[in-house]
Amino acid sequence: MKNTLNITRRTILRVALLGAVAFACITGVQPAFAKTSLMLAVPDPIESSVGRAATRFAQLVDQKTDGQVQFQVFADGVLFGRDQNSAVNQLGAGALDGLILASSVYASFEPKMNAISLPYLFANYDQLKAYLDGAPGQELLASLERMNIKGMGFFLRTFRDVTTRDRAITKASDFKGLTLRTPNNLLFVKLFQALGANPTPMAFSEVYSALQLQVIEGQENPVEVPYNNKFSEVQGQLNMTQHIADSFLLGLSSKAWGRIPAEYQGAVMDAVSQMIKEHDAQEIQQEQEIVEKLQQQGMQVNHFADGELEKVQKIARGIYGEFEDQIGADFTKESIDFVNAH
Repeated sequence: MKNTLNITRRTILRVALLGAVAFACITGVQPAFAKTSLMLAVPDPIESSVGRAATRFAQLVDQKTDGQVQFQVFADGVLFGRDQNSAVNQLGAGALDGLILASSVYASFEPKMNAISLPYLFANYDQLKAYLDGAPGQELLASLERMNIKGMGFFLRTFRDVTTRDRAITKASDFKGLTLRTPNNLLFVKLFQALGANPTPMAFSEVYSALQLQVIEGQENPVEVPYNNKFSEVQGQLNMTQHIADSFLLGLSSKAWGRIPAEYQGAVMDAVSQMIKEHDAQEIQQEQEIVEKLQQQGMQVNHFADGELEKVQKIARGIYGEFEDQIGADFTKESIDFVNAH
């Protein structure tokens, strides 16, 4: 009798499950127990700044949707072969559900993004946060729609600095002849050419070995990048040039965004906002801690001598006009005016 009851219960459950699936197919309504599961790719290790941000976002989405929408984080660029330009293409095509990359990478596809990285545009992090969260940032997110990418939000990175093997940079003239890896982004190339350096665009996956083999003398990134990638093993100088602002951009493919039930899309956006607020506060606080850790690993920290920063800024800002056609003259002016007002 007991076995008969167990068989009956299993049969009832199976029929109920099949009925729910059939209902979903006919009506397009997901049954209550269904989950939307998406994959989120990041370029750096899971313990990095972007890895922690992605993990926190996934936690918040899970909490705010009662587990009905879930993101699984894949670190180290494993979902896109560590080719960041390819990753953006894959996102737009819907081959990737979600992606977090630097705005400077997206700029290769949407030149307007270069506005964020106009050298020495921002004097401090309050200006950068206001810009990313304000009307200019919203306009930049919306510009991705033509690529079938839903821009979810920007969160800041600390300003970029130059590391070198032996050369300390304390004067504008110290850039002369420096062979320096940059992203494959014309704005970065033009900046360092103007400063007299020899910029060398290179995939990030090749940078450590190129530094080790002395094919290049240095690289430039926010300080967490040389720390997370152990560049102190092949670089002796950390030069606090703070030359370019950057940010991380969280994007979903339009296809993936459409898979999230409308009733949960607001909760997902709330998760983005909360993650960004938490992350930005932590990022700024941790910058000095990372500098100190790099010092402990043997790197010498250098700052511009009196009057030299102003010389570098004058040279750097001289390239703005070369990018007005790409960024758009109106948006360039809008960006400068916005920052000056904040």
